[in-house]
Amino acid sequence: MNDASPEPAPDITVVVVNYNSGDYLKGCIASLARQTHQNFETIIIDNSSTDDSLDRLTEKPARLTILKQAENLGFARANNIGAAAGKGAWLALLNPDAEAEPGWLEAMMRAVVEHPGHRMVASLQFNLHDPSKLDGAGDNYLAYGYAWRGGFGHAALSAPQAGECFGPCGAAALYPRTAFLEAGGFDERYFCYHEDVDIAFRLRLLGEKCQFAPSARIAHAGSAVTGRTSRFSVFHGVRNGVWTYFKNMPGRWLVLTFPVWFAGAILLLIRGAFRGVFLPTWDGFVAALRGLGPMLKSRRDLRTNRRVTPSAIAAAFTWNPFAYLGRQIDVRLFPPKDPE
Repeated sequence: MNDASPEPAPDITVVVVNYNSGDYLKGCIASLARQTHQNFETIIIDNSSTDDSLDRLTEKPARLTILKQAENLGFARANNIGAAAGKGAWLALLNPDAEAEPGWLEAMMRAVVEHPGHRMVASLQFNLHDPSKLDGAGDNYLAYGYAWRGGFGHAALSAPQAGECFGPCGAAALYPRTAFLEAGGFDERYFCYHEDVDIAFRLRLLGEKCQFAPSARIAHAGSAVTGRTSRFSVFHGVRNGVWTYFKNMPGRWLVLTFPVWFAGAILLLIRGAFRGVFLPTWDGFVAALRGLGPMLKSRRDLRTNRRVTPSAIAAAFTWNPFAYLGRQIDVRLFPPKDPE
């Protein structure tokens, strides 16, 4: 007779997408092994890496699954595979070039208990190589169609208290796993970049909200594999940003904000010329327009399923263009709790 009790279902499925991440992956997985909240599973989706990053793993969490893919599927599709394969009620994403503090998962679970109306959770991200600087405090979305990671490059001391933000950065995020899957997961046409802003926008249209949890902390290298200003990163960032705007923006706001969006596109091209990335910026816009037809079809589907009013989604936007230019933090603080 086997008296061993079955292993409890995990609260959280943590998905890590690896593609030639080298020693970064080793640090990432070791940080998960040290979590104070232990009822979770980790799924590594390996996008056909050609380095030995998987072989370098030493310290590992108790429940670890590695799903090797035959080709590089991109960040979006790989995370969707991990989300579908998981068993947790919650889905946590962690980039391979990020390391979570021991209380990361515990802090996110505590956050959704304290603020159950905000089921997406954004982490407080520090620069892995310079902890005195922020890597981000939640994703923000400018009403005129541009997104940024709040506080990127700012002093770590400027990190805000807990509150509502537009969405979580996909480098360290928590979602209700069922809601993530029912919304279609990441848009696999994006391949990588901006898919986290897109899913946050879509989930908000479906009635979800996001909170920034400052006690959920990670250190993130950021674009350690692809390079922040590489042709690959610039092209996908521009193309996918355009798609996110035209696919998700409610009609009345699309009409009102389009002139400013168009002016912003011209400025991006000019900036690209000064920074030596004009061609990938231009190519990103061209590819976005060529692929706009399917995105507009998705827009019709989203309009059918939308559960919030245009005014409600507009309230989640940042309306000041200077906040975008300065990579400002836009976290609307929760009111203090009444003393018992």
